[in-house]
Amino acid sequence: MKIIIVGATGTMGKYLTKALRNEHDVVTAATKEADVQIDITSTVSIENMYKQVGPFDALISTAGPTYVGPWSRMTDKEFRKGVEGKMMGQINLVLIGQHYINPKGSFALITGALTHEPQLNFANASAANGAVEGFVRAAAIELGNGIRINAVSPTVIEDSPQYFPYFPGDVPVTMQQLEFGFRKAIFGAGTGQVIKPY
Repeated sequence: MKIIIVGATGTMGKYLTKALRNEHDVVTAATKEADVQIDITSTVSIENMYKQVGPFDALISTAGPTYVGPWSRMTDKEFRKGVEGKMMGQINLVLIGQHYINPKGSFALITGALTHEPQLNFANASAANGAVEGFVRAAAIELGNGIRINAVSPTVIEDSPQYFPYFPGDVPVTMQQLEFGFRKAIFGAGTGQVIKPY
């Protein structure tokens, strides 16, 4: 399979690229140091990525900038970071990508446990995650040609210890658990699902 990994230079993206590269034709996409350059806040950049890559079988997104910070300093400007990044960035990967993906292809987007278990400083991520999960459920009943779409929703991951203090009491998701969540999303039969890899 030809699989695009968007956000391939981040912690999750690097791991998934390494895990899948021996089995599939993996194309990495990120703002820099990847096979294809992409800025997911730009529809022009997303379209250019798909034109450069050509037909593909699956897309994994681990990208999604959000604002992390105290509620007291939240403004429209800060909040739009998640709206334009994690929310619309991933939604546009699908809206544009549906015209390039092969029949019976698959989209796997990233959300997170913050959707249902908010933590201090992460209101922006909670809102963006919830919107993406709603989009996944709705898109699943309208995408044609047997195309599937799912979201993978981990809690804090083991390779990001800098975030552990923000998630008191949460057992970190292992990188292997994360990998198998994305494997289920991409290679499984389900669609419109929010997969919790823990």
